[in-house]
Amino acid sequence: MKIILLGPPGAGKGTQAKVLAEKLSLPHISTGDLLRQNVAADTGLGKDARSFMDKGALVPDELVTRMLSERITHPDVKKGFILDGYPRNISQAKGLDDMLKSRNTGIDMVIYLDTSVPLVIQRLSGRLVCQACGLNFHITNMPPKKAMICDSCGASLYQRTDDNEETIKKRLEVYKKESSPVIEYYEAKQKLHRLSADEDAGIVLGQILELVKRHNTNDSLKV
Repeated sequence: MKIILLGPPGAGKGTQAKVLAEKLSLPHISTGDLLRQNVAADTGLGKDARSFMDKGALVPDELVTRMLSERITHPDVKKGFILDGYPRNISQAKGLDDMLKSRNTGIDMVIYLDTSVPLVIQRLSGRLVCQACGLNFHITNMPPKKAMICDSCGASLYQRTDDNEETIKKRLEVYKKESSPVIEYYEAKQKLHRLSADEDAGIVLGQILELVKRHNTNDSLKV
C-alpha cells in the first residue's frame, strides 16, 4: 500500500508517518531525510544537491524526485511505503505519478492532516530538534528526559531560528499557496482523505488506521 501524508508544518506528519510505518510494516520515506542522507553519503545526487545548498538555493524538484525514484527501487518498498510531506507542489505530484506509472503502480491514499493556525504556532514555537539525528521534541508536549539532550542519540537539541510566530505564519501562507493545487489534484483523483490533526496524536493515528482498514476492505470487495 502506498500512502502519502500531507499537511502544513506542525501537523505531525513525521510523527504519524513513523508510527504508521511500524503499524503497517512499511518503510517511512521522508524526502528531507533522503536529501540529508544523500548529502552525508556524498552520492552523485548528494553532490548535485550540495551545489545548490552551498549557494543558499533550493534543491530543484527534479533532483528530489530523482532521489525518491532511486529510493523506491529498494527491496523494502515492494509492498508499499508511507511518504511524508511529498509532493509539496503540483510539479512534484505529477512527477510522482509518472514515476509510479512507469512501474505499473500508483498511490492508494493521500491523507491530509488539517491543522488550525493557533495549534501550529504552539507546536512549532516549542519544537526542539536534535542536531545529530533530527529527532523532534517539544518543550511542553514532548520534552526530552534530560533537558536539551536527545533521548535517542544523546546529542544536543536546538530550536530552529524560524520557529517563531511571525515566521511560522509566513511559512503557513507559502504552504497554503503551494499545496492548494496538490490537494485539488488528489481530490479530482478521489484519493484525498481529510483528518483534523488538532486531536491528540493517538486519536489521529487511530483515525488514519481506520481509513486504511476501510480502504483495504473496499479493495477486497472489488476483487
